[in-house]
Amino acid sequence: MIEVEEHVGLWWHKTLTRMAGQRGHAASVPLEPLRGELGLLFRALGGAHVLKVDATAGVRHGARRTVLERMAGVHTKVELASVDAQALRLPGLVDAYATAELNLALYRWLTALCAAAPDDGDWVTRNQQGTMHLLSNYRGLAASYWLLVQAELLRRPDPLKLPPEEARTERSIRQALRHPDSTITLIPGARAPEPVLLWLAPCTQRATALTKKAGAEDDFAQDLADSPTSTKQQDDKRRKAEDADMPERPGGLLLFRPESIFSWSEYAKVQHDVQENEDEDLARAADDLDALSISDDQRSVARALRMNLDRAAREEAAPASATPAILLPEWDYKRQTLLPAHCSLRISPMNDAPPAELPERLRQEQRRLHHQLALLNPERQVRRRQSHGDEIDLDALIRARTDAGSGQQDCYQQVRRNQRDLSCLLLADLSLSTEAAISEELRVIDVIRDSLSLFAESLSETRDRFALYGFSSRQRHAVSMVELKRFDEGFNAQVRGRIAQIKPAFYTRMGAAIRQSSALLAKEKSRERLLLILTDGKPNDNDYYEGRYGIEDTRYALSEARKMGLRPFCVTVDQSAEDYLPHIFGKHSFTIVKRPAELPRRLALLYAQLTR
Repeated sequence: MIEVEEHVGLWWHKTLTRMAGQRGHAASVPLEPLRGELGLLFRALGGAHVLKVDATAGVRHGARRTVLERMAGVHTKVELASVDAQALRLPGLVDAYATAELNLALYRWLTALCAAAPDDGDWVTRNQQGTMHLLSNYRGLAASYWLLVQAELLRRPDPLKLPPEEARTERSIRQALRHPDSTITLIPGARAPEPVLLWLAPCTQRATALTKKAGAEDDFAQDLADSPTSTKQQDDKRRKAEDADMPERPGGLLLFRPESIFSWSEYAKVQHDVQENEDEDLARAADDLDALSISDDQRSVARALRMNLDRAAREEAAPASATPAILLPEWDYKRQTLLPAHCSLRISPMNDAPPAELPERLRQEQRRLHHQLALLNPERQVRRRQSHGDEIDLDALIRARTDAGSGQQDCYQQVRRNQRDLSCLLLADLSLSTEAAISEELRVIDVIRDSLSLFAESLSETRDRFALYGFSSRQRHAVSMVELKRFDEGFNAQVRGRIAQIKPAFYTRMGAAIRQSSALLAKEKSRERLLLILTDGKPNDNDYYEGRYGIEDTRYALSEARKMGLRPFCVTVDQSAEDYLPHIFGKHSFTIVKRPAELPRRLALLYAQLTR
């Protein structure tokens, strides 16, 4: 009997959902194949070219729904377009209109509106002003806009069938759609109006990073990868998250009604920013949540979901051995000004790390690199027949004795070495995203640790001057650099021990770390000075330092480094780095390692190519 009731219930739920959610699915248009086209359109119309195109997460709209929609529990959320400091965010699927042409036109219109809408103003005013700008300057968009308005008006509720307060709001929205040059004022009512699919999301500004209370961990979340043994789902939507304690799961007798137990829609397992849940459809489960609760749990599961989260960082005290704070400026691209003494950076020397030797697993690779890098050693050059020198030139002396009347006195030879006049500072990203798994045995931080070890061993053979530092951050007042090796310090077991002790910590405020590294490298007297940056993601922090702000600050810091006569170069394992690294470093000043496990060997060989 229970099985029959369950079967009937599932059938009834599917039927209601199908009836309530029936749209033009045959005419639906997904975002994925359009990312490149829409990104190009956004930049062509004046949008920031450092932003990527992502799917937006649904938000609860609170508008009136039909009886079938309420019974089926569907259409509670809507995906509206927006643009922030991190990305251009568009609906993951558009199926609101009857034809694929209209749905595609809606994607293009929303992309254009994101580029044209002003930063300030209320919801209606911003969308009207952006609409008028597009209609006045782009005839092709104007033609598709009026077709979209007709389709949108047919989709919207009839004002004659709404209560007076809602009807007044609906008429105002219709007026704003038909006549975007008119002045419309919406009076907030008890119920929100039907979402306007042709407009950007309410309260969305192009640069909300300065006013966010909880920062975004795009680098933290997006670059994390799960164990290859798990089944993965990829989700590019950005979601809110909050820290919470892991729920207790004691066994025993249930002394309460089963209906009061938290459902899967109220809790999702998390290890850092990798969302893990045993449900078959994790993304749909996450869509039902307004905020995801984050807690630590070591229990492994069979399925995993990757997603981007807005989440605050945990606080941690600065190391007692850290140097006094160094105040550094930061570039504010919005105001086009350099903010003086804006960031506080401390350097931790790691003097308490125990000495260590090169791990056995790296020794064979180290010997191979030693032979490959032998060509970088200074060559011995001999200049013969000199009037003075280090040694006797026997050939010249015999020739002088044989030809007694020549008066040949140049019987010495000078031995010189073609010295490499070069200094290199390697700056490694040690943010929490480096905890991502590459395989069952390796994490990104393990690969970075091995890379630093082999890099240091190789440079000690070439006798080039070099320094090693790592960095992480927790907002502008807590930028940390780990001192692994100074320029004036020899490479020894103590340095190997420091490299073995490095651990991931928090975020990636790259601009401040680059400025301090540039200051250290600029003190070197070498003819060539290389600033090598090793990272696994883009600049970010858990305040406003995300998206374009962090990218522009890092770009400005690199420009300052070049003015000092330094040569910056970036090595990354982030496979999506082509979206932002050309803007930050330039087309020929970075490389992407496609297989992160090869980074230790590739890094040393790359150095050889850069300094040959």
